[in-house]
Amino acid sequence: MLNLNRVGYGAMQLTGPGVYGPPPDREAAKRVLRRAVELGVDHIDTSDYYGPHVVNELIREALHPYDGLTIVTKVGYRRTADQDWVPARTADDLRQAVHDNLRNLKVDRLDVVNLRVDGSHVPLEEPLTALAGLREEGLIRDLGISNTTRLEEALAITPVVCVQNHYNIAHRDDEPTLEAAAARGVAYVPFFPLGGFTPLQDQALDEVAAAHDATPRQVALAWLLHRSPTVLLIPGTSSERHLEENLASAELRLSEQDLTRLDTIG
Repeated sequence: MLNLNRVGYGAMQLTGPGVYGPPPDREAAKRVLRRAVELGVDHIDTSDYYGPHVVNELIREALHPYDGLTIVTKVGYRRTADQDWVPARTADDLRQAVHDNLRNLKVDRLDVVNLRVDGSHVPLEEPLTALAGLREEGLIRDLGISNTTRLEEALAITPVVCVQNHYNIAHRDDEPTLEAAAARGVAYVPFFPLGGFTPLQDQALDEVAAAHDATPRQVALAWLLHRSPTVLLIPGTSSERHLEENLASAELRLSEQDLTRLDTIG
């Protein structure tokens, strides 16, 4: 189990449109990263295919040498010049991706590497075995998986410390994986915790937020923290105000009545 503060930071939004190219204001993006650490964030989610390379370069410029900070990255895809997302899961692809992350983050070993899987048809054994080999070489400390419900299958191949899937208060299809992760002591990291490209909107969120003098975003994040003790959050934003708001959700205590009301969503 990853021993981290329960609310971290997802850095995907620190790019241009479509998760491609540089941000409109590079210095503002670095200020958000530094502010996150100032406020107690000890884990940041990234990938070298964000940009590509842009987000890792920003993290390096703003935060290297990462004292007390865990950087979690993803592999399994690459970006093309036409901004497409292309699977890249061969042993050679993964070795290249790991070395790209090492170079752009300026580290000798990656803290956590998630393999993005996408679908039940994608073979797990070959890419996870390749990454486990890179871990044996000392290039990776821990492995995780992303965008897959196949946690038990992954664990039968190699130890993993986290699973990162689409899950939030209105999108709960992945309940079985969340529960399996809790039972196995594996961190569960929901992406799109605030709805992603379709922001969460619901009367129950508004009502509970009003009762706590909080925002609906904070309530949605607090609900996830109440949902399982192994949940770690990585809400992303390019705004310092939203960053501060997101991190404050860790202090929000929901009552059983609140949770019952919120469970009507989804």
